[in-house]
Amino acid sequence: MAEPEPIELLPALPSRPADGHKGTFGTVLVLGGSPLMFGAPALCATAALRSGAGLVKVVGDPAWLTGVITIQPSVTGVDRASLGDLEMKAGTVWAVGPGLGTEASAREAVRVALRSDRPVVLDADGLNTVAAGGSRQHRETLATRRGGTVLTPHPGEFRRLAAAYGIDQDPTDPEQRPDAAAALAHATQTVVLLKGRHTVVTDGKRLYRNTTGSPSLATAGSGDVLTGLIAGLIAQGAEPFDAAVAGAYVHGLAGERWAQRHGPSGLLALDLADALPEQLRGYSAGEGSGEVRKSGG
Repeated sequence: MAEPEPIELLPALPSRPADGHKGTFGTVLVLGGSPLMFGAPALCATAALRSGAGLVKVVGDPAWLTGVITIQPSVTGVDRASLGDLEMKAGTVWAVGPGLGTEASAREAVRVALRSDRPVVLDADGLNTVAAGGSRQHRETLATRRGGTVLTPHPGEFRRLAAAYGIDQDPTDPEQRPDAAAALAHATQTVVLLKGRHTVVTDGKRLYRNTTGSPSLATAGSGDVLTGLIAGLIAQGAEPFDAAVAGAYVHGLAGERWAQRHGPSGLLALDLADALPEQLRGYSAGEGSGEVRKSGG
């Protein structure tokens, strides 16, 4: 396996045409949630909207979808029973896993998403479903799908996936993290975003080491926000690798800026999602002015 090429310049993000409408900026389908975990898809959906996605739908059980809509009234609820009938238009992206659970119905829902030809951002229980014993079919589908896939594991989720794929590098060792992420990217034919201090993003050919972030991001729901942010950027036209790199950078920078004003603790995930537009504006302004933007910020 060849060493991936280090990436030092952050990618530009798609522009927003003045005559655009909500259909122009894509749709994110958030597949997640359960009776006691409906906050996770709500956070993911909020981040997708804050990233600029035109429409966000949360796919789940009507018994708790009202809770999601109460948290974020701008989303649309979709009954998971109609999952197979959803129209997959161009610009539709799946955000799969936040609060999903791993019961049989959740596993079947992940299968439907992975078999679609639309991009998928796979997090949390979406990753656990792929890693679980007996999920060989999911892993085979993951490696052959054409829609583009981003995996966003934290070290614990990475270890479960790595065991399923026979990868033995340590995801917490700063020296091994790049090779570990690249090995998983090769095995799954995906973009891997390995969370943690100095998040690593790789598609097996390119490697980006993120330098933004703050201890303030060590808060419940932070990962759900990152998933929604990346999915929202893909929905607007960003390539999966570029969306993962930009998402890691902007997510970390939002945490940094919040900490500069408030300190290293107390950040809520909704605060983080609400901070995204300001950081995205600065990111796009830096790219648009022709400045050379290095990965170190």
